[in-house]
Amino acid sequence: MQLRGAFTALVTPFKNGAVDEEAYRAFIEWQIEQGINGVVPCGTTGEAATLSHEEQGQVIRICVDQVKGRVPVIAGAGSNNTREAIGLTALAKKAGADAALIITPYYNKPTPDGLVAHFKAIAAEASMPYILYNVPGRTGQNVLPKTIARVVREVPEVIGCKEATGNITQGSELVELMGKDFLVLSGDDFTVLPLLAVGGCGTISVTSNVMPAKMSGMIDAFFKRDNARALALHLEMNPVHRAMFLETNPIPVKTALSLMGKMGLEFRLPMVPLEAASLAKLKEALAKSGLI
Repeated sequence: MQLRGAFTALVTPFKNGAVDEEAYRAFIEWQIEQGINGVVPCGTTGEAATLSHEEQGQVIRICVDQVKGRVPVIAGAGSNNTREAIGLTALAKKAGADAALIITPYYNKPTPDGLVAHFKAIAAEASMPYILYNVPGRTGQNVLPKTIARVVREVPEVIGCKEATGNITQGSELVELMGKDFLVLSGDDFTVLPLLAVGGCGTISVTSNVMPAKMSGMIDAFFKRDNARALALHLEMNPVHRAMFLETNPIPVKTALSLMGKMGLEFRLPMVPLEAASLAKLKEALAKSGLI
């Protein structure tokens, strides 16, 4: 399993309140055709917080079945409730995911001891490769490299980190502390290229929902030492990165995919459609980038 390159944090399409399996399968297939290196079902971008456990298992199973081993599948499986995280990770494992993306417990804000105990408990019941997801903007807590190092020492299933602080200094320190075998994936589209430059191995991306070829192409160019092309693609994607975060993710990206004809525009509360001013800005950015 090669967990390097561009991994799309997949949007989950809905139709009449249910998961739109047909649209989801077609979307995953398009991602693979466009050269994406891997997919991540049931993350924040996939509105996992509003999926039932049954639906989460369904979405992961659909994804694994559609991929058929062509690229790795990292399934979202975290929770701030350790028992729930165990159950969701077991679902991901049973569905055949290659790894589980496990967010650090949000709202509870556990101590380092609590974080270690959380991952130990999950590993005891559903052992598989884990990517720790550090996203202070969602959890209210920044897990520092020294704490991540401790988690990895005590829970060897943790093989990497989705580093979503946008702080290159912290990302560089994490790479320095953990060494080349630990996978550091950017969780911040704006800083993918800089994180690669200090030792990152790829990204779990929102923007690659709409620009999979360019995101995977940028990372491929970097690893082939074609720095001019990597920089050109980085700068080309910047306006779309900004558009993807005009409002709370995944509202803009799902709207963009609807405008591109990839799926219907249906959210689950508390997500609601873009405001008119944001929609106009999104359309302008997509048009300028040739996406609509």
